[in-house]
Amino acid sequence: MKGLLKYLSPFAPDQSGAVSALYTYGGIIVICDAGGCTGNICGFDEPRWFEHKSAVFSAGLRDMDAILGRDDRLVEKLRSAAEQLGGSFAAIIGTPVPAVIATDYKALKRMAEKKCGMPVLALECTGTRLYDDGAETAFLELFRKFAAQSEEMPAAENSVGILGLIPLDVNMLEVKPRLEAFYKEQGYDQVYCYGMGDGLETIAKAGSVSKNIVVSPAAVKSAIYLQETFGTPFEISFPLLKDSLKEKLSSLKDKKVLVIHQQVMANEIRKELKAADCKEVICGTWFKKLPELSEEQDVHFDTEDAFISYVQEGEFDAVIGDKMFRRALRDFSGEFIESDHFAVSGTLW
Repeated sequence: MKGLLKYLSPFAPDQSGAVSALYTYGGIIVICDAGGCTGNICGFDEPRWFEHKSAVFSAGLRDMDAILGRDDRLVEKLRSAAEQLGGSFAAIIGTPVPAVIATDYKALKRMAEKKCGMPVLALECTGTRLYDDGAETAFLELFRKFAAQSEEMPAAENSVGILGLIPLDVNMLEVKPRLEAFYKEQGYDQVYCYGMGDGLETIAKAGSVSKNIVVSPAAVKSAIYLQETFGTPFEISFPLLKDSLKEKLSSLKDKKVLVIHQQVMANEIRKELKAADCKEVICGTWFKKLPELSEEQDVHFDTEDAFISYVQEGEFDAVIGDKMFRRALRDFSGEFIESDHFAVSGTLW
């Protein structure tokens, strides 16, 4: 049965990905729920909540608010918050409740912008899709809304932008200084980390960047948009695999291996395995499977039963993935190597 999980925990949903993408930009983030989705995001899906606060609010929808679609009350709450807190923009993020009652996000956006006097992003999340869908929508809207003003800015020579950088994908909190050090060693003078560490001013400079690096499938659409709008070239890679993981990969020579992660990270692991003369490497994912990131044999998992059957029938010598997947592979007799994915188990490196 699709959606039935007997061993795995539910993965981070789309509203969590949207909040993660917007978290550091100084906006007022309003989650259209009664409180449960916001509690889940701040308590489980956003590790920065415990170290770096952001203006994340629940709309506090009551039964009749949801049934009658009282958008005016939500807009009034947002106006009051904006008066007290300020903020460069506001974001209204959907959940299952507004999805069920068919909330008109375009109308809600217009009402909120008129009342609050600030830019508003309205993101139609449903809670039924996965985190990378929400992050993809949020990143794309950010660049469409705020990068356009940088079109006439002079090009920043030897600068690089990192697209798709959120803890749900990269499993690290202190990733910005490590990426800055890495790319400055590669000869870049300026490194912009979109999504972790840098503020809205970096989005405004996006059109002047020399090159973009995509570290998550959720950022591919944004990279294409920036290329089409400003001519910014991009490549897809993530250079910061754990040293301890690399050591384990080197022992898999002449083995058949299944790698489970988001596609960019899985492909980086595949590169290491091929360099170690691994016999065969197949990348599998539960999340976005984009043609430009896939090889012919790669696989997408939709159900827990299909995942278990695929591994059992695949005759793999080793499986590399989040520790949560080991729970579902109780009959797997090969080697299981852990590579954490925060959206799956909530585990950071």
